[in-house]
Amino acid sequence: MKDGPDIARIAALIGDPARANMLVALLSGRALTATELAHEAGVTQQTASTHLARLTEGGLLRQERQGRHKYHALASEDVGHLLETLMGVAAGSGHLRSRIGPRDAALRKARICYRHLAGEMGTQLYDSLQAQGLLDCEDGPRLTPAGQGFMRDFGIDLDALRQGRAPLCRDCLDWSERRKHLAGSLGRALLSRIEALGWARLRPDSRIVEFSRDGERAFAKCFPI
Repeated sequence: MKDGPDIARIAALIGDPARANMLVALLSGRALTATELAHEAGVTQQTASTHLARLTEGGLLRQERQGRHKYHALASEDVGHLLETLMGVAAGSGHLRSRIGPRDAALRKARICYRHLAGEMGTQLYDSLQAQGLLDCEDGPRLTPAGQGFMRDFGIDLDALRQGRAPLCRDCLDWSERRKHLAGSLGRALLSRIEALGWARLRPDSRIVEFSRDGERAFAKCFPI
């Protein structure tokens, strides 16, 4: 490819297994240290530091400092969207791990994808909003007038979200469901609100979102299939 963006460079950065594992670990939205990411990648800390430098230089990661500690996070929501899409392509092409662990079912049910809800619960939310006439997805997802009223009643400050740089609504291909879930600033706000209501919590050191029994019932009532 002689003209346009250099996709080969980005593909090469993601294509290394250790770097890919680091990037996927950061889909939780948490910023992690080099030591934590070395553990995720199964490499030494020195090797991890080399990988992290390349990912940062390539624009896929950003660094945050807190006191003496340095943390690493995905550079933007676009990077998270790219990773989730690649995972969907890999799953659809049959490129899956040969051994399925006990966490896989929980990940498929509900997980965090760069601060918004993914998995079965995420696609249910997206489909329900559309079915209720709250989300118009004909030309890219956007809230209908009824949807705006619903979100305000649900405790979402849409005016504050619109002041941010991120788009309010965007869709993201869910790798396990092969359908769309809701991303953008609204997707993040909905997950934060669900957590604030006590319906669900993010499992420590994981991307799994755990719903309580009461929380799952409340979610199903609010976002029916």
